[in-house]
Amino acid sequence: MTLPAKQLGTTSMTISRTGFGAWAIGGGGWHYAWGSQDDAASVAAIRHAVEAGVNWIDTAAVYGLGHSEEVIAKAIADFPEADRPYVFTKCGLVWDDNDPTAPPRNSMRPDSVRREVEGSLRRLGVESIDLYQVHWPDTGGEALDYNDPQAQAAARGATPLEEYWQVMADLKAEGKVRAIGLSNHSPEQVAAAERVAHVDVVQPPFSAINRSSAELIAQAKAAGTGVIVYSPMQSGLLTGAFSKERAASLPDDDWRKTHPDFTTGLDANLALAAALVPVAERHGVSTGAVAVAWALAWPGLDGTIVGARTPQQVDGWIAASTLELTPADFAEIARAIETTGAGEGPVSAA
Repeated sequence: MTLPAKQLGTTSMTISRTGFGAWAIGGGGWHYAWGSQDDAASVAAIRHAVEAGVNWIDTAAVYGLGHSEEVIAKAIADFPEADRPYVFTKCGLVWDDNDPTAPPRNSMRPDSVRREVEGSLRRLGVESIDLYQVHWPDTGGEALDYNDPQAQAAARGATPLEEYWQVMADLKAEGKVRAIGLSNHSPEQVAAAERVAHVDVVQPPFSAINRSSAELIAQAKAAGTGVIVYSPMQSGLLTGAFSKERAASLPDDDWRKTHPDFTTGLDANLALAAALVPVAERHGVSTGAVAVAWALAWPGLDGTIVGARTPQQVDGWIAASTLELTPADFAEIARAIETTGAGEGPVSAA
């Protein structure tokens, strides 16, 4: 099958509007896990997505402490080269093999980055990585706290952005990676990197709940930088299948259990999800597909990363790639965002 596709910035890659997100399939037993996973189901989910027309997978070395990349390698091994999906991965978060449940440390030292790229190439079983991204701005070796990412701004002893971005540009020049990107970086940080070497792609979070990256998306579009966003369903909150009871029953090794989106902000977020249900019913699709389509319609986006752990979950959002929401749909969703007070950022690009 084929899905609507778009050129990724100024790269040579044309990507399907939805890509497969491989955070959760890393499995359990590490600090930011989604709980234990079934590797066979994960492999089946990836293959099902590719057969449905998805032509890229986004992961990171830290997901499952290398395990996500290994699962992806198994899933794509049997595809002919011409049919193999693009593989995007990330560097900058390192872990202690002797204590896998400890928070990963954030470091973009040049020697660390070079070790990481070799590790990812080996685990993925590829000769070159299609897109290599800096996962988070450097915190100087401190543990990364997903609940308080702004703490990174106060980091001491961090590798300067200009230095680590030059290393990324060098890896591209050497052919180890085809394109380079920045994930979770601010507009100011992306502009600083652009002065060193072109930023091929940025990857911020973006959804009807988290709209805080609107400025970065506009900046990237103006610079010819590709934009892929993650969590368009806000880690499950906008699937229509989430509830207070499910949030309360999340296992202790699921990072969402203590995140503000699933605690203090839960009521507003679930109210917004409920407001998407009538839109989904009118179009005959899932609530999650509406959430993804809403994000895809934002000007400047090339694609969205959507996670799945089973083929059935892929079927739940694959329709987003071809779903065309109407002006009335967008107006209804905008009113719901304002009424519920969910999240932050502008309600539309107008």
